[in-house]
Amino acid sequence: MLKLRIDPFPASAELDALFSAAWGSPHSRDFTAILSRSLAHIGAYHDNRLVGFINVAWDGGIHAFLLDTSVHPEMRRQGIATLLVREAMKVARERGAKWLHVDFEPHLIGFYRACGFTPTAAGLIKLA
Repeated sequence: MLKLRIDPFPASAELDALFSAAWGSPHSRDFTAILSRSLAHIGAYHDNRLVGFINVAWDGGIHAFLLDTSVHPEMRRQGIATLLVREAMKVARERGAKWLHVDFEPHLIGFYRACGFTPTAAGLIKLA
């Protein structure tokens, strides 16, 4: 059974394993400092195993940002990402955010539109 947990603070090894599987490349990072500054983060657990994750970063005011939306490949196409986005929207609203932003690759436009996002023009520059 799938269970969403708000602010679960998963171990870095759990997140590394999920991100490596979800993004198809090795991942190793300590997320403690990042998650402690987030407005919220939500984990999706199946039999106590982290199978999905989303981070809600923020500017300290009214703008929140979805980051790291991830679902383990074995658990995809079951609505987990949609549940994570909807829960992130709810929690961000409850915690005072007025706007929720997300950047995504073109192939994800249908997914984010279905979640209620309106595509907008944005800019990006690589700093390093």
